[in-house]
Amino acid sequence: MNLSIVLCTIVIGISHLTNGQFQCPKKNGQYEDPVQCDKFYECKDGVATTKLCPDGLVFDPLNRKVNKCDQPFSVDCGERSELQNPQPSYLCPRRNGYFAHPDEKVCNIFYNCIEGDGTEIVCPNGLHFDEYAGSCAWPATAGRSGCNESDDMKLKDGFTCPKDKAFNSRGQNVAHPVFAHPDDCQKFYVCLNGITPREQGCSTGEVFNEESQKCDQPENVAGCENWYKDDPQVQQQQQNKNKKQ
Repeated sequence: MNLSIVLCTIVIGISHLTNGQFQCPKKNGQYEDPVQCDKFYECKDGVATTKLCPDGLVFDPLNRKVNKCDQPFSVDCGERSELQNPQPSYLCPRRNGYFAHPDEKVCNIFYNCIEGDGTEIVCPNGLHFDEYAGSCAWPATAGRSGCNESDDMKLKDGFTCPKDKAFNSRGQNVAHPVFAHPDDCQKFYVCLNGITPREQGCSTGEVFNEESQKCDQPENVAGCENWYKDDPQVQQQQQNKNKKQ
């Protein structure tokens, strides 16, 4: 989503306040308040006018645009920790911004609020809303806690991808780790990006070899040597193979 487009759609309801003792550094320009991040001063011919960004946005003194109010995750407020009183509406804690679902267990849904009107956005499968970035991210990056597992995160047999990252024999992180099925030698699980589980299966006559991470002949996998002993088609194929040898 292009934030500049979103910001342009916001009615720039910048509030004018009575100026205190602020002294303009230059005759013309916009300058941040030292303690309040959404408050700034506009100087014209050396005369300062105190203003507020639209609720939910904060002032960015480094922004070269005329409208220097931006999303909080795009601005380093530093010690300017104070903000104006919020103007909440349904699903929008403030009139503008990106906000998590009110149910803390729902981590894959957030709301884009523009002047108090919230639009629901659902993250792609396996991602969570990152409150500090205003976008969807992998759960480990988003850092949300207490999230419910979506249907895409758990298979019908109850399998979920391990939370710990998988590494190969060389100590390298495996992007899509593979795991053996506990009860079916022919099947195995693939964890897409280490998060989203998918059940896969070897071709008939083969079983999954967890050591090599590939499909293999049954005689090469301990405990699966007789997996196809009651399958007449596989047995016939094996007999034909032995005759040719």
